[in-house]
Amino acid sequence: GLVLVTANPSFQEKELRYVLEQSGAVALFLVDSFRGNAMADIAQKAIEGNAQIREVVNLENETVLFKQGSKLTDLPGVKPTAPAQIQYTSGTTGFPKGAVLSHYNLVNNARLFAARKKVHQQSVWANFMPMFHTAGCATTVLGSLQAGCKMLMIKLFDANILARLIESEGITTFFAVPTMLVGLLEALDRQHREMSSMEVITTGGAPVPPELVRKVRDRLGCSLQSAFGQTEASPMICLNHDDVTLDDICYSAGQPLPHTSVSIRHPETGAVLDVGEVGEICAKGYNVMIGYHNNSDATHAAIDEDHWLHTGDLGKLDKRGFIRVTGRVKDMIIRGGENHFPAEIENTLIESPQVAEVAVVGIPDEKWGEVIAAFVRTE
Repeated sequence: GLVLVTANPSFQEKELRYVLEQSGAVALFLVDSFRGNAMADIAQKAIEGNAQIREVVNLENETVLFKQGSKLTDLPGVKPTAPAQIQYTSGTTGFPKGAVLSHYNLVNNARLFAARKKVHQQSVWANFMPMFHTAGCATTVLGSLQAGCKMLMIKLFDANILARLIESEGITTFFAVPTMLVGLLEALDRQHREMSSMEVITTGGAPVPPELVRKVRDRLGCSLQSAFGQTEASPMICLNHDDVTLDDICYSAGQPLPHTSVSIRHPETGAVLDVGEVGEICAKGYNVMIGYHNNSDATHAAIDEDHWLHTGDLGKLDKRGFIRVTGRVKDMIIRGGENHFPAEIENTLIESPQVAEVAVVGIPDEKWGEVIAAFVRTE
């Protein structure tokens, strides 16, 4: 019946204190430090005056970690719809909100995601995603568990180490953002490794340049699937199949997972838009969170009375049901009364071999209201 609350190991005192107090946590598990962040010292300051915290356990202290106390003879009954986790989202303003996810949300989402990836009992799923993200602690962990396959935990992403482990451990699949894939390909340029075990890679979180897809297919000999989701949806909403076209991988996030409905709605009126029209991506189904912890106003703003989750992302549907993400509702640039979407411009610019990374924003302008600016890092 315990509810897990994950915390970013880079948190400082103020951030950790907020999560502990807002979630109502009663125990804190930690290590002394992580990537130079003195977690034990930060935690000690963060819990000062917090009467809810009953114990602090250092995972590196085996005596404390394996200490036995009194055992309850009767464990509480836990329903599938009961909270399993409070996952704090990366808030764009102020402190993050705690998305409450149920066992029903997480277990089913991971199972259906793994099924579309075609993970099987002989798969070896490498997990180097942050364990304070649902992609790491829920999708990969629970997906591996339900597929009955081996999960290889990797503490930190390092392209050279990943390349070596693919060769030595027979890794078949993993989730990686495009930047990680670029790093892996560069590592293989420096030292050849055997990649024949690879079957499928799932990616998301940033545009996927066509040239990157081609390189992954050529060098790793596996398929690449692009996905879309968010914490509030446990987290996956849609995922490409492994046999789609290059354009589908680069310019769409695939079709909704089974038992998940998606609609495109007008950001202001909520009206359902036609195929091909850009609007807010909304999702409905088993995977929608219970709500934000102790934040009813934010919950009502995110989930409407018909139980549609408003993602805050802009996109459009084609006639096949493929979703193309075009940006964030708040990021839309209105120039001279016309709507422009940063993600679409970024997707075009990133195709240039001279562009390594790009970010498009709107800049205030007296004549046009806003004009479009691009920040580019060249190769």
